[in-house]
Amino acid sequence: MTKVDIISGFLGAGKTTLISKLLKEALKGEQVVLIENEFGEIGIDGGFLKDSGVEIREMNSGCICCSLVGDFGTSLKEVVDKYHPDRIIIEPSGVGKLSDVIKAVKDLHIENEIVLNSASTVADASKVKVYMKNFGEFFNNQIEHAGTVILSRTQNVSEEKLKTAIELIKSVNPNAHIITTPWDDIDGTKILGAMENVTNLELDMLAEAAQKAYEEHEKEHHHHHHHEDGECCCCGGHHDDDDEHHHEHEHEHHHDHDEEHEHHHDHEHEHEHHHEHEHDHHHHHADDVFTSWGTETPKKYEKAELDSILKKLSESEDYGKVLRSKGMLPCTDGTWMYFDLVPEEYEIREGSADFTGRICVIGSELKEDALKELFEV
Repeated sequence: MTKVDIISGFLGAGKTTLISKLLKEALKGEQVVLIENEFGEIGIDGGFLKDSGVEIREMNSGCICCSLVGDFGTSLKEVVDKYHPDRIIIEPSGVGKLSDVIKAVKDLHIENEIVLNSASTVADASKVKVYMKNFGEFFNNQIEHAGTVILSRTQNVSEEKLKTAIELIKSVNPNAHIITTPWDDIDGTKILGAMENVTNLELDMLAEAAQKAYEEHEKEHHHHHHHEDGECCCCGGHHDDDDEHHHEHEHEHHHDHDEEHEHHHDHEHEHEHHHEHEHDHHHHHADDVFTSWGTETPKKYEKAELDSILKKLSESEDYGKVLRSKGMLPCTDGTWMYFDLVPEEYEIREGSADFTGRICVIGSELKEDALKELFEV
């Protein structure tokens, strides 16, 4: 019997870092297959994880909820037939809905071969509030359907901010196990133990809730909209009439890259607006809200030059609303630089040489020409 573990998390939460830790510290003796689904044109994470000896299948056809019906089921079945692994880890796109992924695993009807072992979500402790407010439809879904919420970067936030993050998570999912210890202070086996310490009853309830959410969505969708040819049923159609409201909402609130800036908003208005947004945009495609830009380049960069590029990208809205960027690029001194960026934070570290330089940027309303100019590609 192959165990299936779903590790979801919003863009930049630290899913890849967590999976690397689990592979090194908790799953050494097991045969593990990782199925990744990147939102974006260029798969980057494969480069980070290829050294761990894990079979990686990247599906770059968009968000996971748009790959579920065909790609996803086929991939999962193929993996089981070909490798009969002890464990399959599914890392959905940062903007995928966890309920869709749980449902897709259940819908394969190969219960005699696989068991849904855990459904967990990684959440950046410093960004829970701002993501819940601005991207509630996607972020809240990942929290709501998780048996365990694994908080990342808890060492970087105050006790007060951590307390607020936990309260917000519990307001969406009161039954979730929440891991709050900084990852450097805890062994991967402890994290895996917490992820797996969700009873089967809880997992069945999660699957049931995912099925119910799907059925309600289908009912509402059929009631209001005709299916268009080629539309992906699992995540609903594009709601044109929402676009105007959504744009207004984004314009008003997206600039809050960190919650420290949020005290300017009237609390009651914010609360009201948040619920309005939840109602209006309950069934968006990730493709309708998020866009990605990616490129491959042989260009060599000075470290200071890359630092300056990432500083601009993390602090300015001149390039659109950037939520996440990562890549690997050759340096002028012969080394390779790997970078990771979320709003107002980024890091550059040394990595092994890749087949060519790669850059991926994810966000909304991205300005591709400005990005090309910024990276000089």
